[in-house]
Amino acid sequence: MRWFQALSPTARGIVLMTAAMAIFSVQDTIAKSLTTYHHPIQVVWARYTSATLVVFLALAPRLKTLLVTRRLKLQVLRSGFLFAATMCFFSAISQIGLARATATFEVTPLVITLLAFVVLREQVGLRRIIGILAGLVGALIIIRPGGDLFTLYAALPLAASFFYASYVVSTRFLSRDESALTSLLYTSVFGTIAASIIVIPYWTTPDLLQAVMMLSMGVSAGIGHYFVIRSLSLAQAGAVAPFTYVGLIFATILGLVVFGEWPDAMTILGALVIVGSGLYVWRREQQLAVSS
Repeated sequence: MRWFQALSPTARGIVLMTAAMAIFSVQDTIAKSLTTYHHPIQVVWARYTSATLVVFLALAPRLKTLLVTRRLKLQVLRSGFLFAATMCFFSAISQIGLARATATFEVTPLVITLLAFVVLREQVGLRRIIGILAGLVGALIIIRPGGDLFTLYAALPLAASFFYASYVVSTRFLSRDESALTSLLYTSVFGTIAASIIVIPYWTTPDLLQAVMMLSMGVSAGIGHYFVIRSLSLAQAGAVAPFTYVGLIFATILGLVVFGEWPDAMTILGALVIVGSGLYVWRREQQLAVSS
């Protein structure tokens, strides 16, 4: 890893963020493969349960301290947002292409900007509002409501983006007086408990290979999130933010190689609109940060 250590901190942050997006794409590919054999709810259960095992093993010596919270209701609400986002996205990829679902979900950074304005009263200028609206138009191009390819599943990634954005905004609010590890624990525990209850009528016993795939989702989630944290500790968020969009490239490649899926022209067009809008908003935020 000498080549990695020789890079500047910002360059290392970019490498780690890119690697994280690749890992998350692999996780989604595994999830989509598992939905061929199991109900999406069981795949969500597997993702949360395996991730919780990893988190508990890593944080075992500090569990008693980290489980103490002053905002239990908000922790539960925040965890519910992430659980709903996971349910929506995994249900979507069970029925539609991985690239198409991922492209729609890429509208999330724009939704976060919008919700931060509404909930946290963060300033959002006219140009950023235009960028947000353009991103939503891109999502509608992919979903194509009223078109021949439109189904409820096509709209689920957009619902997932709103739930995930709500999770991020509530996390920002909680970070003012709650430990990040405490929030991580509650997210894992809530999701595991909720999924363990809901999965009962949908349960089918996995074979050895499927069980290994289920466990790997938790491991990959842990590694991916660790890379994101390390990336943001090495480089400024503004420097690595544009590289979150490489996840769309990885999802397209994996969808083609593993499932034989090729995004159609409208999906590609919508993805370009969303990414362009996101980069525009990011650039605008960078300009405002420099001027202030």
